[in-house]
Amino acid sequence: MSIRLPVLLRAATVWLLILSLQTPAPAHVRTILAATPIGRMDLPWWRARHEAKLREIARAKPELIFLGDSITENWEKSGPPAWRDFARTWKRFYGDRNAVNLGFIGDTTASLLWRIRNGEVAHISPKVAVVLIGANNLGKVHWSAEDTVAGIDAIIDELHKRLPATKILLLAMLPSERSAWITRTTAEVNHMLAAKYQESPSVTYLDLSALFLRDGVVNRDLYYDPKLTPPDPPLHPTAQGMTMLAKAMEPVLATMLNDRPHT
Repeated sequence: MSIRLPVLLRAATVWLLILSLQTPAPAHVRTILAATPIGRMDLPWWRARHEAKLREIARAKPELIFLGDSITENWEKSGPPAWRDFARTWKRFYGDRNAVNLGFIGDTTASLLWRIRNGEVAHISPKVAVVLIGANNLGKVHWSAEDTVAGIDAIIDELHKRLPATKILLLAMLPSERSAWITRTTAEVNHMLAAKYQESPSVTYLDLSALFLRDGVVNRDLYYDPKLTPPDPPLHPTAQGMTMLAKAMEPVLATMLNDRPHT
């Protein structure tokens, strides 16, 4: 027995070594912040708007909701000047449809996901939810196309979970002129969204980004940022641009609402 013990120990050591080589090391799981609910309740105005929207949702029991960032929130603004008179178009297309605007300036996919999980779609069952989000993912936080799409996926999944009877209209990200990287990444996001949702039975995907291009580049006339003092790069459509978007979206949205098209 004493002679065989070293042999057995060596054999066991070799066997354990073989097993360790065959067993993959546990992979590091990276947290995708874009798909993680992150609130902005430390900002007084954001907290106040969130609380106001909770009350509005409870009171209105909307049939149509718009979820997004400042591009969506802008629907609440009125002129003059004419380029910021969004409310006129909102009233024209959505005024008789019991619609609620859930757009928040500066929101990323992460903060929209937080709002969805924290009451903004509670105890309602709208016919349609329109989602336009992602522009701020590519700004200061500089999240990738893959992470941004993961964030949008998380939003869609959460809406399906909380609003099982609601149809989802997902809009492609709109073009901007902030940097070459953002322009390229926006196109990548839209390409990935189209690949996943273009034929989806549970999501209607609509890419209206071409409306805001002229000869393949951003049509600056349809954005109000260059009109500001000091001017900023094109990011937010003017009232004219949003009217174009509403008109182009209307045939699809009216069908989803089982409503007559508004003109």
